[in-house]
Amino acid sequence: MTRDEALELVKANVSTANLVKHMLAVEAVMKKLAARLGEDEQTWTLAGLLHDLDYDSTAKDPARHGLLTTEMLSEKDLPPSVIHAIQCHAGHCQPTSTMDRALVATDPLTGLIVAAALMHPTKKLCNVEPRFVMNRFREKGFARGADRDQIKSCSSLGLELEEFVAIGVAAMAEIDKELGL
Repeated sequence: MTRDEALELVKANVSTANLVKHMLAVEAVMKKLAARLGEDEQTWTLAGLLHDLDYDSTAKDPARHGLLTTEMLSEKDLPPSVIHAIQCHAGHCQPTSTMDRALVATDPLTGLIVAAALMHPTKKLCNVEPRFVMNRFREKGFARGADRDQIKSCSSLGLELEEFVAIGVAAMAEIDKELGL
């Protein structure tokens, strides 16, 4: 599956603009992480872009989140590792690969970075420093939905939290126009 084919699937199945932006953000961070860790960027970006493909359809049945995506992608030409990573991010299986662990950690990181950008005086990703995000990370009441333990699981990738945040901020700043930030 190409990136364009994956994006067409996203556009056909995801109706919420903010969810599409989230999926693009996860894709961007996964790509930068793959480059940093010497992994296959194309495979990692597909996992990032497609990870919430069924979110709209499973909103009223969250236990099916990830499982419906597996069904939706079953006839597509995708490496099994992408499907496994998507299932791991949704909590249906334990992460066993570097890509699995990266997707689990990246998903909530993007939400934290968006929340930090929206709180920044300029509301622009290009002006957000990793230190600013780290300061928000330490505030228990800030972006409560961004699971700090999942984000800190970046250590299983051999990355310190500060480096992981910096990679995320840089990746998302590269697509700030697409993200509207």
